[in-house]
Amino acid sequence: MTRSALPIDPILPDLVAALAAHGRAVLQAPPGAGKTTRVPPALLAAGAPGRILMLEPRRLAARASAERMAAELGEPVGRTVGYTMRGEARVSAGTRIEVVTEGILTRRLQADPGLDGVSTLIFDEFHERSLQADLGLALAWEVRGALRPDLRLLVMSATLDAAPVAALLDAAPVLTAQGRAFPVDTRWLDTPPASGRGAPRLPEAAADLTCRALGETEGGVLVFLPGEAEIRRCLAALTPRLPADCIALPLYGALPAAAQRDALAPAAPGLRKIVLATAIAETSLTIDGIRVVVDAGRARRARFDPGSGMSRLVTERVTRAEAEQRRGRAGRVAPGICYRMWTRGAEGALAAFPPAEIEAADLTGLALELAQWGAGPEALAFLTPPPAAALAEAQALLTGLGALDAAGRITDHGRALAALPLHPRLGHMLTRAGAQAAPLAALLGERDPLRAPQGCDLDLRLRALRQPGGVGDPATCKRIAAEARRLARRAPATDAPMTTGEMAALAYPDRIALHRPGDAPRFVLSGGKGAALPEDDPLAAQRLLAVTDLDGDPREARIRRAAPLSESSLRALFADRIEAVTVCAWSRRERRVTARVQERLGALVLSDRAWSDAPDTELARAALDGVRELGLGLFDGARGFTLLRARLAAARAARPDLPDPSDVALLEQADDWLLPFLGQVRSAADLRAFDPTPALRAALDFDQAQALDRLAPPAYTTPLGRRIPIDYSAERPEIALRLQELFGETRHPQVGGQPLRVTLLSPAGRPVQTTMDLPGFWAGSYADVRKDMRARYPRHPWPEDPTRADPTLRAKPRGR
Repeated sequence: MTRSALPIDPILPDLVAALAAHGRAVLQAPPGAGKTTRVPPALLAAGAPGRILMLEPRRLAARASAERMAAELGEPVGRTVGYTMRGEARVSAGTRIEVVTEGILTRRLQADPGLDGVSTLIFDEFHERSLQADLGLALAWEVRGALRPDLRLLVMSATLDAAPVAALLDAAPVLTAQGRAFPVDTRWLDTPPASGRGAPRLPEAAADLTCRALGETEGGVLVFLPGEAEIRRCLAALTPRLPADCIALPLYGALPAAAQRDALAPAAPGLRKIVLATAIAETSLTIDGIRVVVDAGRARRARFDPGSGMSRLVTERVTRAEAEQRRGRAGRVAPGICYRMWTRGAEGALAAFPPAEIEAADLTGLALELAQWGAGPEALAFLTPPPAAALAEAQALLTGLGALDAAGRITDHGRALAALPLHPRLGHMLTRAGAQAAPLAALLGERDPLRAPQGCDLDLRLRALRQPGGVGDPATCKRIAAEARRLARRAPATDAPMTTGEMAALAYPDRIALHRPGDAPRFVLSGGKGAALPEDDPLAAQRLLAVTDLDGDPREARIRRAAPLSESSLRALFADRIEAVTVCAWSRRERRVTARVQERLGALVLSDRAWSDAPDTELARAALDGVRELGLGLFDGARGFTLLRARLAAARAARPDLPDPSDVALLEQADDWLLPFLGQVRSAADLRAFDPTPALRAALDFDQAQALDRLAPPAYTTPLGRRIPIDYSAERPEIALRLQELFGETRHPQVGGQPLRVTLLSPAGRPVQTTMDLPGFWAGSYADVRKDMRARYPRHPWPEDPTRADPTLRAKPRGR
């Protein structure tokens, strides 16, 4: 194969020299510069000893780059240049350049930290910031520092701020290659794409824009779509509308290798090629003859999905950096045109760069790798450290699966899971259930194989895999079946058959769902969250389900995939996790104390009976929770409690050590003063009938009680010797008593040297006067009161001079 000159070529001698001098470097080169296919052979030609290992984030790019390098050497793949990826390897003893995908590199480092026989590690397309690339670089940097100071590290990127990476690698030299790009004319939509019912979906809209581009341009066309499903739908919409001299080809990671090569190869003479591709075509691949780009404006990235408990590929708007990468593909060989399926005004709302995967992905696999490595993230050189909360959640899951012990160290089971090319959840299921779980493990790692929604039952999907051409999508089913065969070969032998629900429960012990009371298909999950099924789903009446996929709604998630689970199976699988729990609690719904003995698995209550001999202390504590829920307003009928709290409030100005009588303070301290007195309280009615005055009074020590009585006496003693409670809750302390009871009193009643507000009552107990000056009342308005009251209450004394009369509560005998 003839080697054409590429923009990367002039900088290769400087790169070789930098690696020889420093053992590390960062290379910036725009897409199409040739870094992926020219750098490894240049290092080999310069005498790099041993094997050169290049990490490529995507399978398609790994295979294509290896094939390109081998072709330029005039050799088949597998001799000097080879590749290794999950389930496929083309290498030999003579292989000097090996392109590997991300999981392969991590396995190599874990199995052989010294990387025996490897002289150079290259991290290609590092700007994609995949989690595995970040982890691989962190591990490799530690290997270089601790075991292999001769190991050379090269980080290559198309669009990346090189300074942080260079700093991470101890001031590594940075080299920049210039690209070879022709001008590209950008064309946006005049109006935003239609939305709502009746509007074309994204694949069909992309087909419309592609047809427009075909009519306005010439040369090959590259259409960017987010994923396989969109590519296939766009292809179906586009193919009938293509001119006779045009051919449309798909390009995505799961496409068979031969079909991938067809998409990358030059078009046959007389044919115009349209390639419908995922983001793989942004930077990792070179497609001959492209002059036009149609960008649908969507990208698919890995995000941690709380609904599935694993990373899920989600569709999002492209970032400006990604859009520019795509646009540049139109200017590789000649001036080009880029059609963007959004308006120019919408461009400002695009994010600048995509996030690093480590910031948003499920970290369970990372946590397991770190435990196997024996180092925490703080001990490794991560360009972006993993978020602490997400890492802790991942570690908790691994502990629940038995992959980590209580101290966070990896177990033998954890090492077995780390060796499997699966998420730890699915690896746990495969190791426990054996080869019979392989189809389910493959299914859960793929998108839904059903062509149309037909309910949530996993068994329906497993049956579709066994019946090609039925309700399942043939290509997806074929892919899942191939993966299942591969996983079955890695699975341990087992003789115990298991149902789908049992196997799913092994992978998702936190997603076992128990039907709530009632007819509605609402469930509580063993992890504590709520979930629901559509009412017409065939699984709606099941008591127990093993749920593998939810929509992630934080309030009540919708179940998307599940399988039935019997209680006997549940008890057999999780016998060591089911615990007998005594529960004494305040029921908000029943507004009373309930005492139960329950069998629980996480948040699931499998059995429930009355706890007949619950201790009084537990019952009282539950009643106290009722007080906290209902508030101290429960005790408004206990006048003594109200008066005591008012006295405390009045006296605290002089004695701050007295108890704070506010609602907040009394509820905060209720364990100390109220709890010991609640032994017989069981319901809200009991609480309303309960008088907490003795409990609050008992909270005072002797000195405090004496001070309270001195500063805020509980009562005023009348001339007749009666004790009238003083109310301190008003603006001033006040009392209320019959007017006749104060006859003969020439001084105004006081408390603590301050006058009391006195409400004088009629013989019938009705207020007739409020005064702060009793002598003044006797000398003044009493005469008017006497005149009015004598007519109403003739049997009661109304002397002209009350200061000389005797106090009384008696009435005159009848007839006198």
